[in-house]
Amino acid sequence: MQEIKIHTEYIRLDDLLKFAGLLGTGGMAKAVIQDGLVKVNGEVCTMRGKKLRGEEIVEFQNQSVKVVR
Repeated sequence: MQEIKIHTEYIRLDDLLKFAGLLGTGGMAKAVIQDGLVKVNGEVCTMRGKKLRGEEIVEFQNQSVKVVR
């Protein structure tokens, strides 16, 4: 599991997918989130602007990313 350390209050879900290297563009991130292909803490999340504040686990295509502060 990849860990992404944030130094801000939060990171948006679509930005995390790009920052972690799971997707190349914001448009791609928006599409996969809206299509229900991304899970946050084990549940499908379709809100691309969801604020992740730390300790959340994001899953996409059998890859997991943990947000840490």
